[in-house]
Order: sequence, then structure tokens, then C-alpha cells
Amino acid sequence: MINIKTAKEIEKMRSAALISAKALELAGSMCVAGIDCYSIDEAVRKYIFSENAMPSFLDYNGYPKSCCISINDMVIHGIPSRDVVLKNGDIVSVDVGAKYEGYNGDNAYTFVVGGVSEEVRSFLSTAEDALFAGIECAVKGRRVGDISLAVQQVVERCNYGIIREFVGHGVGRQLHEEPEVPNFLDNVNFKGPRLAPGMVVAIEPMVSMGDGKVVRCADGWGIRTRDGSLAAHFEHTVLITDSKPVILTKL
Repeated sequence: MINIKTAKEIEKMRSAALISAKALELAGSMCVAGIDCYSIDEAVRKYIFSENAMPSFLDYNGYPKSCCISINDMVIHGIPSRDVVLKNGDIVSVDVGAKYEGYNGDNAYTFVVGGVSEEVRSFLSTAEDALFAGIECAVKGRRVGDISLAVQQVVERCNYGIIREFVGHGVGRQLHEEPEVPNFLDNVNFKGPRLAPGMVVAIEPMVSMGDGKVVRCADGWGIRTRDGSLAAHFEHTVLITDSKPVILTKL
């Protein structure tokens, strides 16, 4: 069932999303050569707790950390570790959420450590453009599939691969709620649920420079590209309103 949030619930979600966004900003500021991923996660955890919130990911289905840090060919769900140290040229996808007064925010961004090639910068720009193309379609009266198609068109126009095994989702009291928000649309005649004011969704393109096929790591969490190509992940929590979409995780 798709949950339509009340005005009171939306205000709580605004607070949760703001904490999530600030936690992501903190993580991004720490993505420099020589730092280990455990230290980034610890800083994020401490910040979220300092805001009287809970890290949404911590212990979620057994996940052991407060954020996911996925480097280079790791698409999502990389577990922060002291053994993983960032170096110049890495691209680092950080996914983090916070739960405040019973409601969740969720966002992700792919940061650059030092310098990368123009080819990689173009790839990251396309992945982020796909996110905002999807957000533009998150308006009353349209359908979830309109978001999906908008993301897909931006990505595939540049011949990048869409990760299809993982999708966006509703957000609220639960970190993952209905509806699912895929980043692709195989059947243009079936676009899924209609968007209505009060719906809150996490739109999150997951894109590779290769064919988009993935494999699961031995730890049971990390997801890598099968061909070893670079991957990017961008995400915002978005409120459907009577007019334009509102990005709750925008600072």
C-alpha cells in the first residue's frame, strides 16, 4: 500500500531528510586521499546521533554500519572498513539516511577524490542529470513509470548501463515503502501507480560505465559491476505536491 503523508508527517520527514542531507555533506567533505572509510562512517554516525536521530541503515536487515561507502566499481552497499583507504582518482558513492521521530530520509551522492578524467566527469554528470530528469517528472497526475523512463533516456542516450536489480522506493516510517521506482521502463504501456500529493519517494539512479550487469560480493552486501566498470549512485528524497516536486534532501 502506498502511504500518503499528512502535513504533520511531512514536517517530520523534512527534519529527517535535512539530517540525512547534512550527514551526506559531512561524508563528502571527508572524501580525501588517505582517509579510511571507517572514519567517515564513524563521523556520520556521531553526527546523526547528535541530532537526536538514528542512522536508518544501522542494523537494517543486519547491515553493520551507518552508511554505505562504495568505491569505483562498487555500485552500492559497500561496508565501511579501516582497511579501505581512499586514494586520488577514486570515485566514492556514499548512501546515508537518518530516522527522526519515526520517519526516514534517504540520499546518496558520488564524490570524486582528487582528479579524474573528463570521461569520468562526463559519466558522473550524466548520472546526476538522470536523477534530476526523474525528479522533474515527479508531479501530481503523472505515473511512477514517467520517472523511470526519464532516468533511462538520459542514461542510455550516453550508452551507459542501468543497474536493474535495484530500484528507488517510497520513504516514510519505513526506509523502503511502496511504490518501487525503477530506473528503467521496459513496457511503456504500463507505467505503474499514479503520483499523488503527499507521496514521498526516493529516486536513485544507479549507473555503470559498462553494461550494467552486477555481481554480489562475498560479504553478502556489496554489489559490484560484473565487468569492472565504474559505477555511480545519486539519490534524493522527493515529496509530491499539488505543484512542483520538493526535494526534501536538498540543502
